[in-house]
Amino acid sequence: MLRTYEVDVPIHDTTDPVRRGVHVFTGVADSPATALRRAHEVYDAALAAHTAGVEIPGKQPDNWGARGLRPGWQMEWPAAKTGLWHNPLSCTTRSDFAL
Repeated sequence: MLRTYEVDVPIHDTTDPVRRGVHVFTGVADSPATALRRAHEVYDAALAAHTAGVEIPGKQPDNWGARGLRPGWQMEWPAAKTGLWHNPLSCTTRSDFAL
């Protein structure tokens, strides 16, 4: 069954490793393993386009895509975490939502 997944990939600045962050990918997949693979694929395609000086590809039909890159930042793929995506703005998932 296809579901929407989120892949959170830790990143760090290669010139200042204390500066850290997370690059978030979302899209449709049939499993966490497929989600991780697709996130890596769209990142690799974005990086290749950026390196070649061409426009970064947009979202793919399965909603995976990379809208931007942080030159000089290193992706830590082995530490990536994958799970089902939960819309933080959904009124059915927010515990502090009130009418």
